[in-house]
Amino acid sequence: MTGDHKLPGALSPYAEWSATDWSSVERQVRRLQMRIAKAEKEGKRGKVKALQHLLAHSFFAKLWAVRRVARNRGKRTPGVDGVLWKTPGQRLSAARSLKVRGYHPQALRRIYIPKKNGKLRPLSIPTMRDRAMQALYLLTLEPIAEVRADPNSYGFRTNRSTADALGQCFCVFGQKHSAEAVFDADIKSCFDRISHSWLIEHVPMDKEILRKWLAAGYMEGSVFHRTEEGTPQGGIISPVLANLTLDGLERVARGAAPSRSKVNVVRYADDFLVTARSPELLKEKIIPAIEAFLAERGLELSSEKSRVTDIRTGFDFLGATLRKVGGKLLMTPSRKSVKAFLDGVRETIRTHTGSSVERLISLLNPRIRGWAIYFSHLVSSRVFHRVDKAIFDAMVRWMRRRHPQRGMPWLRRKYFRSHGSRRWIITASPNGATGREHPFDLFQAGNVPIRRHVKVQAAVTAFDPAYQDYLRQRRKSMKRGTTRKRAAPSTNPSARRSQPGHDAMA
Repeated sequence: MTGDHKLPGALSPYAEWSATDWSSVERQVRRLQMRIAKAEKEGKRGKVKALQHLLAHSFFAKLWAVRRVARNRGKRTPGVDGVLWKTPGQRLSAARSLKVRGYHPQALRRIYIPKKNGKLRPLSIPTMRDRAMQALYLLTLEPIAEVRADPNSYGFRTNRSTADALGQCFCVFGQKHSAEAVFDADIKSCFDRISHSWLIEHVPMDKEILRKWLAAGYMEGSVFHRTEEGTPQGGIISPVLANLTLDGLERVARGAAPSRSKVNVVRYADDFLVTARSPELLKEKIIPAIEAFLAERGLELSSEKSRVTDIRTGFDFLGATLRKVGGKLLMTPSRKSVKAFLDGVRETIRTHTGSSVERLISLLNPRIRGWAIYFSHLVSSRVFHRVDKAIFDAMVRWMRRRHPQRGMPWLRRKYFRSHGSRRWIITASPNGATGREHPFDLFQAGNVPIRRHVKVQAAVTAFDPAYQDYLRQRRKSMKRGTTRKRAAPSTNPSARRSQPGHDAMA
C-alpha cells in the first residue's frame, strides 16, 4: 500500500478491495498491537497513547476494521440509517471515510431478543459506519485489555473459550483437598448499568470518541431515548469495555481473605465463581469486597442468580453442572441445557411437517453437531445417547404425522438404512441414491468422541511474542481435534506456577 488511500495496481474499487493482501494488512496491524501491549506492560503510558493514535489513523487498520464489519454475522442488519456495505466499492469508500475529525455517531436502533427465562434482552444496533469506528478503536484497545486482564477471565478474549473456563473449574475443584464453598455469582444487567463516568475516567482510549459513543442514545421505533449508563449490547467494542470494567475483581477477591484461604476466581463475561475455604469466609469478607468493587463501577450482584453453595451439592455454570461425588468432580451438561436444546430440536421438527426429510436433516445436523461438540470435553456420553434417543423418537412421530396410513415396515424402507450392526439410521437416502458422495444421515450426538480439553495457560496473550509458537501449536492441535499439553515460555516461572490453573487439565 502506498500513500494514505491507494492500493498498488488498483484499477477499480472492486479490483482494489479484492486484490488486497489481507495477510499483509493483518501483519501490519498486529505489529502495532504488539508494540502497544509491550509499552502497556512496561508502564509507558505516553508511548501507548502515541502508538494508539498511530494505529487509529493507519489505513491498514481502517481496512481491517471495515472488513470485520462487512464479514460478521450482523452484516445484513442495518442501523437507523438503513445503510449496508454490500459491494467492494462501498467497503473501500467506507475505509477511506473513517476519520476522527468531525465524527459524530448516530443513535442506535433498539430491538429485543428473547432470553431463556422468557424475558426480553435489549439489543442496540449501531450503523455500519459506527460499527467500523468501534472496530477500529477496538484494535487499539484490545492489546491493553489483554495486558490488564485477570488471569482467569475467559469471556470475550482472543484464544479463550467456555471450554477453557470449565477447564479452570476442573483445576480448581478437581483435587482431593480443593475448596468446597462456592459463590456462584451473576451481575445484574451488567452491560446496561456500567457507570459512564467510570468508563470515561479509566478506559485508556480517546475520551471524546468514547464519550460520544456512550451518549449516542437509541431509537425505539420513532422515539429517541438518551443513554445515561451502560454500554450497548450489540456494539463491537462493548465486550472489551465490560472486561476492562470487571478486570481487577480476581485481585480484590484474593486480597479480601487471608492467605491459604483457597480463594479462586473463574470469570466468563459477567458470570463468575469464587471459591473459599468456608461459606463464612465468603459471606463475611469476600462478597462485601466484591460488592464494593462493583458499586464503584455502578454495578451490583443479582440476588436472583447469586448464591453461596457447596461443590458437593452442585451448581450450574456455563451450561454445565459441576458436582463432587465421593471426592470426584463430575462435570456434565446441565438439565436446563439439555431441555433447552431438545425443546428447540422438537420445535424445528414439529414446524417442518411439510418439509422433505433431506431439508429437515440439513436443519438439524449443524445444531446437533454444534451442541455435542460444545459438551464433548465433559462427562457427556450417557447424556448424548439420551439426547439421540429423544431426537429419534421425535423424528418417528414426524414420520407418522406425515404418513398416518402407513405402518412401520413402510416407514423403515422410506426413511431408514442399515450399516453394520446399526439397523435404524435415519437417512435421506435409504437406497443409497442421493446424488451425494456419502449417505445423508441424521447426525448423532453419540458419534462425537469425548476428549478432555486442555485449557489455555493463564498468562498467555495473543499480543506477546513469547507465546506465538505456543498459540500456533495449540491451533494446530485444536484443528486435529486434540489438545496437547505444551509448556509456554515465561520470564517469571515462579510467578507463573503460583497462578491458579496454570497447569493444563490432567
